[in-house]
Amino acid sequence: MALQVRVAPSKVVLQNLLICVILFYTVYYLVLSVGCMALQVYELSVLAPFDFKTCPSWLNTSYQVLLISTEVTYFICGLLFVLIVEEWVWDYAISVTILHVAITSTEWSSQ
Repeated sequence: MALQVRVAPSKVVLQNLLICVILFYTVYYLVLSVGCMALQVYELSVLAPFDFKTCPSWLNTSYQVLLISTEVTYFICGLLFVLIVEEWVWDYAISVTILHVAITSTEWSSQ
């Protein structure tokens, strides 16, 4: 019994990665909206996924919404990525995380 490894063509990998990134941010904004309604946060920036200026305090409800939204999004997307890629879920999850950190870093470093 030999070990067989299938390598997906780069076009399919990039297409799946794009779908995963779009799904990640869609889920994030949906969870963020529900979190804002649940914790009664009425002012939150559209750039909330890229917000590093919010004071990290458990007393700050905006911070709580951002933190909970991020954690719930990663959990939900981990499950949804299985439906899209069927295998190599960790590769796509790590790639989406790296892209998110890169976008976040460039967004705030340019301001």
